[in-house]
Amino acid sequence: MAARIDLTLDGADAQLLAVFWKTALGYVDEPPPAPFTTRAEWFEHFDLPEDESVDDGAWLCDPDGVGPRLCVLRVPEPKTAKNRLHIDVRVPGHGSPEVRWARITAESERLVRAGGTILDTFDGHHVVMADPEGNEFCVGAASA
Repeated sequence: MAARIDLTLDGADAQLLAVFWKTALGYVDEPPPAPFTTRAEWFEHFDLPEDESVDDGAWLCDPDGVGPRLCVLRVPEPKTAKNRLHIDVRVPGHGSPEVRWARITAESERLVRAGGTILDTFDGHHVVMADPEGNEFCVGAASA
């Protein structure tokens, strides 16, 4: 049996990044683990320093249960280099190369409106972008 993965993304503002990635991926806030009814209740269960807050993290999931969970954590240090691992956002649907490129372009523009930045464009194939804190990701078409 293959292992399941979760992805963890570090940043200065976990809540800002969570809003962006929920928009980008169509994810939702993951419910807290049982028996907790809220993330704050779950967070209080741990013996953590007083200066740490439940808002220092966000836990997201695919509402259909297909994609990996995404944990966004606040860290004190800034991003200093290119990501060694990045997320590829794949737009759904098939069609001609022109139709696929139009969908990629439209999705990239939508993510710019959500706070992303276009870093580079590989016409007809994919767009390299950054989230609001500079974490790189790509937008491309789903496999046929």
